[in-house]
Amino acid sequence: MLSGFVAAVAILGHLAGATTASMPSGFPDCNGTWPTMLRFSCHQLVIDRIDPLVNPGSIPSPHQHQIVGGNAFNTSIPFTSIAALSSCTICSYSDDFSNYWTSKLFFRARNGTYKRVPQAAHSDFADFFNDTFSPYAKGGLVAYYISPGQNMVTAFKPGFRMFFGDAALRSKPSGPWDLSNQTCYRCFSGPNWEGNLGPPCSNPDVDTMHLPNKPCHMIRSNIVFPTCWDGVNLDSSDHKSHVAYPVEGPNVFDAIGTAETCPDSHPVKIPQVMIEIVWDTTGFNDPNEWPEDESQPFVLSTGDKTGYSQHADYVFGWKDDSLQVGMEAGCIAANCPGLKVQSVEEAAKCLVPELVGEDYSGWHSTLPGKPPQPPVTTTASPTPTPTGKGKGKGKGKGQ
Repeated sequence: MLSGFVAAVAILGHLAGATTASMPSGFPDCNGTWPTMLRFSCHQLVIDRIDPLVNPGSIPSPHQHQIVGGNAFNTSIPFTSIAALSSCTICSYSDDFSNYWTSKLFFRARNGTYKRVPQAAHSDFADFFNDTFSPYAKGGLVAYYISPGQNMVTAFKPGFRMFFGDAALRSKPSGPWDLSNQTCYRCFSGPNWEGNLGPPCSNPDVDTMHLPNKPCHMIRSNIVFPTCWDGVNLDSSDHKSHVAYPVEGPNVFDAIGTAETCPDSHPVKIPQVMIEIVWDTTGFNDPNEWPEDESQPFVLSTGDKTGYSQHADYVFGWKDDSLQVGMEAGCIAANCPGLKVQSVEEAAKCLVPELVGEDYSGWHSTLPGKPPQPPVTTTASPTPTPTGKGKGKGKGKGQ
C-alpha cells in the first residue's frame, strides 16, 4: 500500500493548496494495485423544475434544479439501464450516462428581487489531474468516484438511484451522524482559488454546512453520498434507506478511502461519489445590495437562505461494466485507462428540451415555483445593480 500512501499524500497536498514542487515526483503507472479516483466534469444538461426521483411524473416540481448527465433524463426514469436509453451524455467520460441534479443558487437583492448566480468552471488542479475538460465546462459539476483498491467496491447496478439531503431543512440536521464532512460550502476569497485549504468538508476554518456569511469571489458546494448498500434494493421509499454509512461513520473525503466496515444491514461497499459545484458570486458583492442587517444574501432555489437544504439526486447510468472497470484501474485522473472520454465540444452537443419553460434569466420578484420567501430587509432599495451574469437554457443559455 506504499504507492497508495504516496498517492494520498500527493492528492491531499494539492487539494490543500501545496505547490507542485513540494509534491512527490509523479504517480506509478495505472495498474490496478492502488486507489482509484475518477475526477471529471460534466456540462450542464438543462435547468428545469422537474424531479424524477422525488416528484416523478410531475410538471412542474416544487423547486428548480440544474441537471447533468445523459439525455434519457425526463420526468420519470425507469428502473433499467439508462445508458441503453441515452444517445449522448454531457460528461467527459462518454460512458457515463448517469443523471445528477441539484438545487440552484440565487442572489436576493435588498429590495427582494432575485437573480440566478452563474457557475464557474473548475480550473483548479486541472493540470494535476490531466484534465483538459473542466476548465472549459459550461456550468454543470465535477464528479468524483473513489475506490480504495482492486476488488474493494462493487459498482452500482442498472436502475440504482439515491438521494442525499433534505430540501426542507433550515437548520443543522440532527441524527446519529455529524454530516459536516458530507455536505459543505467553501468561500474562495480570490479568483485563483484563494482560501482552498484542505480537501472538501475537512477544514472547519473554511468549510461550513451553511452558506458563507461573508463576501466570496466564489462559493464551492460539495455533497458526498453514503458508501454502503443493502445489495438488494435499487431504491427505497425515501430514496435513502437502501444505502447507509459504514459502522465507523461517514467517510471523510480523502481521495482514496470509502468504507472500512459496512453494517450487516448494508453489507455491500459501493464507490464513494462526491459532486462539486462552484458558484461565481463575484458580481454580487456590492454591500449596498446586501441585507441591511449584513446577513448573507444568497438563497437556494428551495427558498432556503441558510443553505442547510442543499441536496442532490443521483441515478446510475454508466454503460455496461465501465464503472467497475474504472474502479479497478488504479488511476487518479480525468482520463483513466479503459474508459472512453470525449471532447468539451462533443459533450456540449448533448441536450434535452426544457419542459417547464420558465424564464430564469434577469431579475425576478419571486423564485421559480414561488417557494416561501425570506423577509425583505428594506422597501427603499432602487433597482438592483449587481453585475453577475445569470443565463439559462431555453430562455437564455445556462451555466
